[in-house]
Parts: sequence; structure tokens; C-alpha cells
Amino acid sequence: MTGGERILIIDDDEKLCRLVREYLGAMGYEVESAYTGTEGLKKALGKEYHAVILDVMLPEMDGFELLKQLRAESLVPVLMLTSRGDETDRIVGLEMGADDYLPKTFSTRELLARLRSVIRRSQMTLDLPKKAEKGLCFGSLHLNEDAHEAFLDENRLDLTPIEYQLLQCLAKARGRALSREQLLDVVADRNFDVFDRSIDMHISSLRGKLGDTPQNPRFIRTVRGVGYLFIPPLSETSS
Repeated sequence: MTGGERILIIDDDEKLCRLVREYLGAMGYEVESAYTGTEGLKKALGKEYHAVILDVMLPEMDGFELLKQLRAESLVPVLMLTSRGDETDRIVGLEMGADDYLPKTFSTRELLARLRSVIRRSQMTLDLPKKAEKGLCFGSLHLNEDAHEAFLDENRLDLTPIEYQLLQCLAKARGRALSREQLLDVVADRNFDVFDRSIDMHISSLRGKLGDTPQNPRFIRTVRGVGYLFIPPLSETSS
């Protein structure tokens, strides 16, 4: 990777944007900048990018509102930046469709690693071989593996690419608990920082969309000290 991938950074800190442009540019990326939320959204929707680096605190339109409007029209990978340590910001961003997040204290090495990861995951989703009528059914839950979509009670679930991949991974391992490290390796395609808790945030968001809670799991159960387990209903069928 670094074959001229186009990156958009949306941040009102012009110095940070310049530093990111210089660093990523030296690594072979084409980097553009936007300094307000409205300008950033216009650019993100007006041109194809391989990834968007998005700050939470922006003038004119904050990062959450921008992400909401962007996700209504685009699945471009989004790496969110936050200068605040509040875990709520990260959870909200992930639930709204961000693919990953970084605190603004990030190192350039971590930025590059996470950027490569979100781009690679997106490309892997696009490049998966197609198999006609391939799907998984578990009672009222159906996964269309051709379209990378999930349906619950015949209603399409609004899942992010990571949430779909997590659900698919857990469903295929049904009855077998998967650790966070295994999910990171399979879903996030990265093996650094195995203590990364973003998996828990994605699972929390996925559970919310499935109507699950940790106390009353319908599909995903927490296995203390291990990770997560998919528990299909007794009416399970598959194709």
C-alpha cells in the first residue's frame, strides 16, 4: 500500500494538517486538507478518497454531524481524531460509523498503521470473491455475504463495515468463543496493540443494533476473561 492513495484530513489545526500532509506525502499518499466541517463534507462527497481523517471539534459543523451526513451517502473509511480523553466521544463516533479513532497525541507511526489498516479492511471487503446466494441464517437474523448486509426480522441493519465483519466472523465461529486478539487479527487485520479496546466499542454498537444487551444477550454473549461468543437461536438454519 502507498500506491498514491488519496487521503482527506479535516481539521481546523492548519499546522497539524501540514505535518500530516508532509509525513504521509513522503510515504506516497496524496493528501488534501479542509479546515471547516462544511468544507470537509463538501470535499468528502465531491471526490473519491481512500480514507478520511476527521477531527471531532470543527468550526461550522462538528465531526459527529459531518460523519452522520457523510455516512448517509458514502462508506469511505473514516479515522476520527479526538483531543478529549472522554471515552464517550469515541463510542459515539464508532456507533455513527467511524472505522477507528486516534487521540491527538498520536505518533506518526500509529497514524500510518491505523490508516493502512482502515484502507486495507475497506479494500478487502470490496475484493472478497462473490458466491451466488451465499448467506447465513440464524432464526430472524440473515447475513447476505454477497452484499455484505445483515437483516433482522426482515429489516436491513445499518451496520458499519467493521460491525458487519465482526458479526460475520462471530457467526461463522458460532458456539466457539473468540478472543479480542483473534477478532483484531481477523477483522481489523492488525496485530499491534492487542490491548486495544476499540473492539469492545464496536461490539457494543453492534449489540445495540441487534437489540442485544450484555445482561440479556440474544446473539452475542460476553465470555469473561476470553472475549465474545455468538449464540444462534434454536431455529438456526444456514445456506
